[in-house]
Amino acid sequence: MKDNSTNNYQPSTINFIRLRNDFPILSREVYGKPLVYFDNGATTQKPTCVLQTIQRFYNEINANIHRGVHVLSEESTREYEDAREVVRKFLNARKTSEIIFTSGTTASINLVAFSFGEVFVKQGDEILVTEMEHHSNIVPWQMLCERKGATLKVIPFNDNGELMLEKIPELLTPKTRIVALTQVSNTLGTVNPVAEIVRMAHSQNIPVLVDGAQGVKHGIVDVQKLDADFYTFSGHKIYGPTGIGVLYGKEEWLNRMVPWQGGGDMISTVTFKKTTFNELPFKFEAGTANYIGAAGLATALNYYTGIGIEAATAYENELLRYATRRLSEIEGLTIYGNAREKAAIISFLLKDIHPYDTGTILDKFGIAVRTGHHCSQPVIDHFGIDGTVRASLAFYNTFDEIDRLVEALHKVKAMFG
Repeated sequence: MKDNSTNNYQPSTINFIRLRNDFPILSREVYGKPLVYFDNGATTQKPTCVLQTIQRFYNEINANIHRGVHVLSEESTREYEDAREVVRKFLNARKTSEIIFTSGTTASINLVAFSFGEVFVKQGDEILVTEMEHHSNIVPWQMLCERKGATLKVIPFNDNGELMLEKIPELLTPKTRIVALTQVSNTLGTVNPVAEIVRMAHSQNIPVLVDGAQGVKHGIVDVQKLDADFYTFSGHKIYGPTGIGVLYGKEEWLNRMVPWQGGGDMISTVTFKKTTFNELPFKFEAGTANYIGAAGLATALNYYTGIGIEAATAYENELLRYATRRLSEIEGLTIYGNAREKAAIISFLLKDIHPYDTGTILDKFGIAVRTGHHCSQPVIDHFGIDGTVRASLAFYNTFDEIDRLVEALHKVKAMFG
């Protein structure tokens, strides 16, 4: 691997600079300057092939799925179920019945928190999360605890942003009903040792849910190898459309869980006396599905797989190392999250300059970053700060863009004296 002190790293034979042409939005200007998009942790941009899939669906196929005998409905249904197979293959799930389409990671976690919680959680039970969770992997479990009279317990992290694994054995008790944790922190970039934590939980027959919103594009995800009981992610975090997401769940759990929403498609029979529910995965897909989003997600996953996930991740890691070194050279800049295993996410503060001020000025230079608590207030509270500036990278970013960020930050410092 080429030393990251230079900015011309080129992994394998893939020209990532040329791949930028696949993303139309990256060619636009902001305030007369070329756009530098460093907000990929919030949402990634979409390649032309995904945009074309969505347009083609509306222009040529659009019809509701599973409910019509006409050609459009049959074609739409086929594409929707083909998309489910693409996701199954991408995650290496055993069966398509273990792949449930939702509106995103948040909906997937809420589904499990309600449906699993209704069956398996009672008063006095415990649910274990980590201190670095996104709000969407905290609040649904808090709501469950309030409904059931259960207790939410927390695995802490140290000041490097690494989970304190030595605390887990004492936190796992006979009352623990489920462990829910993020694969990659959206604020710190920490890549958690999920497989190790799964083994620890499974040794006590405790299931695990993994929030893969940030982790799904950080290398290849193999849910059978990971052995997590549930895995969630959002399409828009991995170059797909918004409004579509996935819940993977082991069939043995999904069969025992109750539906979380009622409506069309999730039923087998309905009378005023009793309703019986459909088989998996339809049992958890009430109402009109986002079938166009599913087709767009399938295109995005095929595109990303075609690029080479390992090569893209390796390139992002090189960008991360280069950006970390360059930012660390700025006097008065503090990086929050220095775990040994990190994804391409950097949260930082310039001394005495509010993150919103930094982000606003960077925007004037055409640089898009995220500012605030990043929907993970406990992380911000851990460090006793108001928020951070977050630069989150993707394979279509460049070393030159990092240099532009560094140059702009020097100007921010100068403006604030």
